[in-house]
Amino acid sequence: TLSNKDMAKLMAFAEVKTLFADTDRLADFDAEDTLKLTDRISLESDSPYPFLFNVKASKKQKRRQAAADETAAILFTSGTTGTPKGVMLSHSNLVSDCYLAQAHMTLYPSDVFYAILPIHHAYTMMAVFFEAISVGASIVFGKKLVISQVLKELKEGEVTMFLAVPMLFNKMIAALMNGVREKGIVLYGFIRFLMGISGVLKKIFKVNVGKKMFGFLLKKLSLDKNRICISGGGPLPASTFKMFNELGIDFVQGYGLTETSPITHLNPVEAYIETSVGKRLPQTEVKIVEPDGEGNGIIYIKGPMVMQGYYNNQEATDEVLDKDGWLNTGDVGYQDAQGYLYLTGRAKNLIVTEGGKNVFPEEIEDYFQLYSEIETICVLGYLIDKKTKSEGIRALIYPAQKYIDEMTKTHGEQAQAKIEERMDQIVSEVNKQLQAYKKINRVTVIDEPLEMTSTKKVKRFVVAQKYKD
Repeated sequence: TLSNKDMAKLMAFAEVKTLFADTDRLADFDAEDTLKLTDRISLESDSPYPFLFNVKASKKQKRRQAAADETAAILFTSGTTGTPKGVMLSHSNLVSDCYLAQAHMTLYPSDVFYAILPIHHAYTMMAVFFEAISVGASIVFGKKLVISQVLKELKEGEVTMFLAVPMLFNKMIAALMNGVREKGIVLYGFIRFLMGISGVLKKIFKVNVGKKMFGFLLKKLSLDKNRICISGGGPLPASTFKMFNELGIDFVQGYGLTETSPITHLNPVEAYIETSVGKRLPQTEVKIVEPDGEGNGIIYIKGPMVMQGYYNNQEATDEVLDKDGWLNTGDVGYQDAQGYLYLTGRAKNLIVTEGGKNVFPEEIEDYFQLYSEIETICVLGYLIDKKTKSEGIRALIYPAQKYIDEMTKTHGEQAQAKIEERMDQIVSEVNKQLQAYKKINRVTVIDEPLEMTSTKKVKRFVVAQKYKD
């Protein structure tokens, strides 16, 4: 949730005149009236402020037919690298994206969507809110991004469409498999063997035996009523993607940006590829600019969902959007002949090691996602040679609170040393799987959470400045 200070800053920039909010938020927001708001409308009926459904429009405010190219929303980017920008999306942007996405997934009025992320984020606004409304489906609004609470709400709401971020799916599958492992290595091995068979039958022969075979495990995740899971808002390890499908869940991954309304790619349920972020939507064009020897280059996208520009920021708009409508996503990757997109990382996050080798931190971070001892990891470069500007690779690790508590209970004053020892061990395990130039050579275990965006992505710019050498 945005602080009042941050919210006021964005509202002032966007020249907002009417605020819709819960009563408690209205009461203590902008008490000095510096924003000169015209109206404060409550979303609750029992409120000293006008209730949304009781407000009557004046003649001047009567609804009129909006033009397709008029701005419908200004959404602010998460700001993982600096100051947020206001993305202007038209009615045409939003409507086209909503229905084009349905070319890769079938929705029903009987579906129940689950919303756990803020609606002001493009992912939830489009993939949950608008998609549900477009077919007359229901929405369950989650209260808190805590696994126990999420599982409770999924069960009570009998959710069929579960859309969330990679962090949540990683934690869910890690907790489930750790629980199976605790029952004994023989049972764990047998379950993993059956999962492998289930995965092959599902992907190759289109036969889903997993849902019945592993119904008892899906109940633990409150996914026994689930129809489709979709991961978006960040990179997802292929192993997580694969395991959910092996359990019988139709689990897919999507890709997009706030600047593209946001969906541009989605894995079709019947033709998914674990390592791909999805197949491009109809009417969507993709080109890879300045590809390297492996075909990886900057991803450019063109289509009806591409934004109008950044609000009151023509310079920033011109940096990413050309006169022909091509948007520079800032992401690096490649596309196959069937239109499936594969991400390597963000161009601005690139680490250049000795010998001029390019390393994307996201590639390395993926290896750590299923270690339950780690809450968050951020891989960064650090300067080792001023002349060549070559960098070493460091990892900032924030251990999981549950693991910290367990170690403190078991080892007392020696807990911190034991935790650091385990983190070093995990890094060593991962390093064995990496090419020499991608290996982590410096590890820092931190004792406070890394600053995150609303979609649980690390704010690299902020973190890099805070832990600067």
